[in-house]
Formats: sequence, structure tokens, C-alpha cells
Amino acid sequence: MEDKGLNMKDNSNIRIRSWSQFIVILAIAVTAVIISSFLRMRIDLTEDNRYTLSAPTHRILSRLKNDVFIQVYLDGEMEIAFKKLKRSVKETLDEFHISSHGKVDYEFINPSDGKDTKERDARYDALINKGLNPINIHARDNEGRVSQKIIFPGMIINYNGVEVPVNFLSNNTYISPEQNLLHSEEGLEYQIIQVVSTLCSDTVYRVAFIEGNKELPEIEVADATMGLAKFFTIDRGKINGKPGILDRYAAVVVAGPETAFYEKDKLVLDQYLMNGGKIMWLLEEVKVDEDSLNYGETIALYRPLALEDQLFKYGVRINPSIVQDVECMQIPMNITSGSNGKQMVYLPWIYYPKLNPSQQSNITRNLNKVLGRFVNYIDTVGQDPEIRKTVLLSTSQNSRVVQPPLLISLKEANSPPAAELFIKSSLPVSLLLEGRFHSAFRNRLVDDIAGEKGFRIREESKPSKMIIVADGDLIRNGVNSSASGPVPLPLAPDKYSGSTFGNKDFFVNCLNYLVDDNGIMELRSREMKLRLLNKNLIREYRVAIQLINVLVPVLLVIISGLLYNFLRRKKYTGK
Repeated sequence: MEDKGLNMKDNSNIRIRSWSQFIVILAIAVTAVIISSFLRMRIDLTEDNRYTLSAPTHRILSRLKNDVFIQVYLDGEMEIAFKKLKRSVKETLDEFHISSHGKVDYEFINPSDGKDTKERDARYDALINKGLNPINIHARDNEGRVSQKIIFPGMIINYNGVEVPVNFLSNNTYISPEQNLLHSEEGLEYQIIQVVSTLCSDTVYRVAFIEGNKELPEIEVADATMGLAKFFTIDRGKINGKPGILDRYAAVVVAGPETAFYEKDKLVLDQYLMNGGKIMWLLEEVKVDEDSLNYGETIALYRPLALEDQLFKYGVRINPSIVQDVECMQIPMNITSGSNGKQMVYLPWIYYPKLNPSQQSNITRNLNKVLGRFVNYIDTVGQDPEIRKTVLLSTSQNSRVVQPPLLISLKEANSPPAAELFIKSSLPVSLLLEGRFHSAFRNRLVDDIAGEKGFRIREESKPSKMIIVADGDLIRNGVNSSASGPVPLPLAPDKYSGSTFGNKDFFVNCLNYLVDDNGIMELRSREMKLRLLNKNLIREYRVAIQLINVLVPVLLVIISGLLYNFLRRKKYTGK
């Protein structure tokens, strides 16, 4: 009886000890959960730090004074790849929400929701008018049926009553869909914070388009200007040889001038650069009258702009030559086809090269090819160690140059030069220059030029930047006539092949880089690794993979439970 009592007492002590341990563990777990709810500790264990926001982003978000509300229209039924993109957008916005202490909030909206087709189409039109670009997705099911869906991979960022659209899907036709989606994920943080930074900034920078030398008219750069207007206040005007007239502008654009510059205007631009101003030059030394091509041919003539000496002093030279490239845009041509009369075909037009963006620069990384029209090419000159030069755009591996005067005929599309003539490779068409520049008016008397006695020039610049593009038409958009007047067309879409070129993005990135004082452009250097599964193995072992994913976790739970019961019984019963 005494042994039986002792056994009962021991069992009672074991139960008490077990319950005590359970209560202690439960209390510790609850306390840990409560404490962790007050802590903002997040650890990113990914190799490419894809869940970590950059220091500039944290700094901008921490200074937000008002709430930012983001409406994301990537929702509803869609392909798995776009669901993955949606998850990446949500994860990025979650990080924004945390870093901003709740000032950034968001919602996902299905643009295809609606009672009927009329309501849905009205919503589509409203989103397009706000600046979001829809895409058509053709999906094929297991039975081979094809369905078409419209999705809007974009968002509207709202701040203090101002709405700005952001289209975050990369649509480069020269890379795979998987790479396009990866590039879209890489650029999410940059695209969102660039807009948020501009909206919440106390200072709105100003950018000026220079006039007075037959530059591209306002209607022909309307689409590029609208892209800039998201970030800057845009002005246009003549400088009239007035020193200091440009000092209030963060950057100036010289876009496609056709007449030579006066020395007094060159001095104004030079001293603006010396005082830390930023300049984007879009110039070409050969004049081609494209309108004459409507009659079948035109003439290319050398046309100096009197800027050669100034640019040479800064470290570049635009060569008065026209580039021809095998990798070029195709244009429609009517050709005679025997008894069938004329037939419309698409032929390569070697004067419209598809320029390659450099993957080494934050300006052009992951950018679509840029369409050029009768472009020149650039040489670097001098060995000034204070100037860093970076190629932004270049031709393909198969290009050549021709010299003016030159007769250009549409017949060349039907009978292009022999392939062995295209022996030039990667000719620079655009350059970024950064550093301290020397004045083009150094050691010169400028009193008469400046119109001011005793005028003193600055001979060496503050740290500055400039971008030179050897194509004055790079940002020229088409114009349609209508009853209400001229209507600008989107910039550089290929209406024949459906491809979208990167001209507008390149131009906007250039100005953002020149003006950037937050270090935001560094975000474009972010690189994520594409880790794809072997589709052939997945297709071959589909059933086995499904069974493993379904059954193995269940078996592991059952085996763990049996093992736990066995060890517990052995410990307390000795059996």
C-alpha cells in the first residue's frame, strides 16, 4: 500500500511539473509575442537584399509630412507571373508603410470589376486618361483555348490631392518575359520613391528648354515634356546673351538647334556650367530634311552649329557623319510584284538605328532600345583626369558611317549596302561627362561678348555634369492635324511592329540624374538574380513533384508524432 501511495504521489508530482513547464513556456511565448509587437526588427536574409530599402528611401519616407495613398491596379484573375509581380509590389509597399511609420498606405484594385461591360470600359478609359498603360494578355489553357485579358500593371500615387501615374512593368521586346518581370521588380523602389520624393519636396526644380536657334518646337517635344512635368517645372525661352539668366534652373536642355550659336549665348551656357549648372545637349552636325523623303529622296549636308570649339574644350567632339546600322527600324515600302501590281512590305531603314543602352550606367540600365534618326557619333578628346566619361548609347556591332554631302533615297531600303561594309562596332552616340570642366572662354577677353565692361568669367567649374546626344531628333514626337489644331503623338513607338522604344524613359532618366541630389538614381543599380526552374524536368516529373509536395509534409507530421509518443512512453514507463 505504501508503494502504491508513493507511485500515486510521484505521478501527481510529474503532472504538476509538466503543467508548470507548459504554463512557463506559454507565458514566455505570450510575453515574447507582446514584446515583439512593439519592436520594428526586420531581417533580410536574401542574397540580393530584395526586401531592404535603401538609405535615401528611408530618409525620404521618414520626412513625410502628410499621408501618401497608393492605388495599385494589378489585381484580379491573371497569370502566375503577374501574381508574383503583384506580391513583389505588395512587399515593397509594406516596407514603405513601415519605414514611413504608417504614412504610406495602399490598396489593390481590380480594374475589371463592374456590373457590366459598359462600366468596365468606362473604368479602363478613366485609367488610360490618368496615364496608366494597359496590356493585353493572351492566356492558353490546358485544352488549347486562348483567352484575352486586359491588365493595368501600374499605380496612382496620391499626395495632397495630386495624382501621379506610375507604370512599373518593363516591356522590352528584346528580352524574355521572365527578365522583363525581374527588371520590373528591380525598378519598383526607384519608380515609387522618385514620385514620392518629388511630391513631398519643398523645392520643385526648374528645367529650361533653350530657344533662339530653331530648336525643336514645343509641340514636337510635348510627350517628352509631359514626362518631365511629373518631376520638374518646365520653362522655355531665349537666353539673349544675358549672363546669369539661367542661374535659377537646375538643368537646361538644348534640343535640336538648326542655326549657329552666337558667342554671347555660348558664354551664357558656359558660365552656367561653370557655376554648377547641368546641361543636356541634343545636337547633330549634319542636316537632313526628312520631309523631302516623301518625294523619294533628300540631301544630307554639313551644318555646323559653332559649338564645336566649346564642346571640344569640355572633352567631346560630334563627328559630322551619318551612322548606318544593320540593327535598325523597318519602314513600309510599296514595291512592284509582277502582275499583282504594288505590294506593301516592311524593309530595314539603316538610317534609323536601334541604339543600345549601356548596362553599366544607372541612367540606361534595363532600358529599352532607343530609336535614333540620322544620328551622328561622338569621339572623346583630351585626357583631363577631372572629367569622367561614360557611354550611354551606342550603335550595334555592325554599323558604318557616311560623309555629307550625301544623297539619301528610299530606294536604299530595297537595296541596302553589302553586309561586309558594316565594320564599325559600338559607336558612341551619347555620353555622360562628370567632374570639373574648364571654361571655353578661358584666357579670352569677353567684355564685348558679355556686353559688360570688366566682366569676369569663372575659368573652372564647380562639380557638374552634362549629357551629349549626337541626335537632335531623339525626343521629337510626331504631330497629327485635327479640327481643333495640332495634336502631339506619343514619343518613338514603332507603329509598324508594335515595339516600344526607350526614348522617353532615357530622356527623363537623364534629367533626373543630372538634377538628383538625394542619391535616388543609385537605386537603378539594384540587381536581383533570376532563378528559374527547369521547365522540362517539371513537365516530365509533374505527378511525382505534386505527390512529394502533398504527401511528404503529412508523413513527416505523422512520423514526428509517433516518435514523440514512443520516446515519452519509454521515458515514463520504461517500455
